Amino acid sequence: MDRRGDTSNPEPNPSPNPIPVGRESRQDTCRCFDRVNSQPYARVDFHTEPQDTSAPGWLHLLALIDEAAADGREEFRPLGELSPQERREIVTLPSTIAKLTAVKHLMLYGSNLVRIPPEIGAMTSLEEFTPYTSYRLHWFPYEITRCARLTRSTVSTRTLFGNYKLRPPFPRLRSAESSVAGLDTSDLDPGRWGATAISSCSVCDRAIELGGLHPVWISLRVATDVLPLLVNACSAQCVAELPPPPEGYVQSAHTGGRVGQPSADWD
Repeated sequence: MDRRGDTSNPEPNPSPNPIPVGRESRQDTCRCFDRVNSQPYARVDFHTEPQDTSAPGWLHLLALIDEAAADGREEFRPLGELSPQERREIVTLPSTIAKLTAVKHLMLYGSNLVRIPPEIGAMTSLEEFTPYTSYRLHWFPYEITRCARLTRSTVSTRTLFGNYKLRPPFPRLRSAESSVAGLDTSDLDPGRWGATAISSCSVCDRAIELGGLHPVWISLRVATDVLPLLVNACSAQCVAELPPPPEGYVQSAHTGGRVGQPSADWD
């Protein structure tokens, strides 16, 4: 859902601000799209920050997920249980969110997230998703489309790759590989791959080591919003099976970089 008062606070280098001030006590600033208006083909990259899995905020979040999975709650608002500093320590969600099969509403308002793991697709009861004002979250995993009951979302759309208002570019993806032999798909550089691990095909769910790796972008409507989705497919056939994007967006799967996009709404 678009919000007219939505503003991002971009910076040239998507690295954390070391001095917490005001909102930045819980959320780092981001200037990934600073150059887009003056340089339409300016390069953008993935955020590179790894998750510190020894941080108190991460350990607290793991415990909150276990608690929510055990009591079968339908609404999960983990950030409200964390201190501002703990919230700032969380740049992704744990893969254990796959256990939250009873959750209907996932509230991540004002998070410091830069990526969401594909395991969100296992949240089969999810009906509402609220990562609004998560200004560093520019894309989502294709696996979110597995949440068949998801019908409502509130996303800061101006901070998304390829959004219709500004049309910022997409990060250029790695070339397709017919085999992942020699690639440790459990420990990836997020600055190069977006994700930190790829275990299965985003489309057919086959183990990725049984095929190749064909990463592509596609923009699709998910609940209320059109989202840029990162697809890690195991084959060209799986890429070909992706659904068509809605009108007003790049009309096929693509690998980012200098891909032609429709004019920005604010041109």
